[in-house]
Amino acid sequence: MILPITNYRSNTSFSSNPTGEEKKLPYSKDTLLKNNMATRARINMDKFTNALTVYPVKGLSGSKNANFYEFLTMGTIPYVVGSAMLMGVFNGANKMFPHFDKKNASALGKKAALGVLFFGIMKEVSKSFITKPVKWLTGVDTTVPYAKFIYELPENINDTDITSIEYHQAMESVEFPRWDLFYENAENGKQRNHYYDNVAKKLGLGENLKDSDQEVKPRIKEIVTKTMTAKNISSYLWAATGVCLAAQTPWDKFFETKGFKESAKQFRKSFGDSAKAFFLGEGSGLSKHAGKLLLGAAVLSTVLGITNVMSSSKKPSKLDSADLIDKTRKYVVN
Repeated sequence: MILPITNYRSNTSFSSNPTGEEKKLPYSKDTLLKNNMATRARINMDKFTNALTVYPVKGLSGSKNANFYEFLTMGTIPYVVGSAMLMGVFNGANKMFPHFDKKNASALGKKAALGVLFFGIMKEVSKSFITKPVKWLTGVDTTVPYAKFIYELPENINDTDITSIEYHQAMESVEFPRWDLFYENAENGKQRNHYYDNVAKKLGLGENLKDSDQEVKPRIKEIVTKTMTAKNISSYLWAATGVCLAAQTPWDKFFETKGFKESAKQFRKSFGDSAKAFFLGEGSGLSKHAGKLLLGAAVLSTVLGITNVMSSSKKPSKLDSADLIDKTRKYVVN
């Protein structure tokens, strides 16, 4: 007897089950997920693991189920490898220098490595500086994830019920958002348009609207578009701020410490001193105020981004029928 072959989670393995019971995926249909730290961590770990193991194998073997989602997911690997190589370039040759030069080169290399780390952290964390306020003010979570349930094509004659899970964002396509995932089911005890009613209320469109979903969908598209643009601009400015913060002199003391407790204590002190040095600057003229200007640009881009989203979301996104029909004239329908 040939047992059904299932793919647990995101194509991590193909196996038959001798007990006759199928391993079930965590979802049996497209499912909207909670946008919290635990969910994001699980999704990122799942995608990174598959990008390192399963997806390359599928692509290199010419699998008919390899797709563009898997190709994009594998893009995280060269990013991580490139970051590691950049750290290695600055630190790998230090042992070949004389003692005095080795010390200076080591300090510079460690700051460069810290800069790479801060770049990645600030680039990701700073996106929430815009998406979180937008969610609080409009009710629209532009980064809410969902699990997409997929039936794959059989790889050979013995394959049946090959399924997998992909992780996407419900608003990642401005042209075709997953509106259907935001409607409530009757068993939840909520009105079908509960989500859209909440957004309409926050946008000042009123309460108890007859078709709140139709009213707010064009507004949501505007909010998503402007939020995506704003966070992409501001995230690089915050990332640059992180790199400059890592280049400050007070970090030298942190790199000289040994032991976990001592390093943790010194990290907090070096971080605070570096932030102060970055903001106050050294020297004179433009170089002294460079830190203030960069930080100001990052903050300003965030504030202007949120302001732009809110100002556009308060305006009508489409013309009403009253703007198109002249009630003083007569019309004939053929």
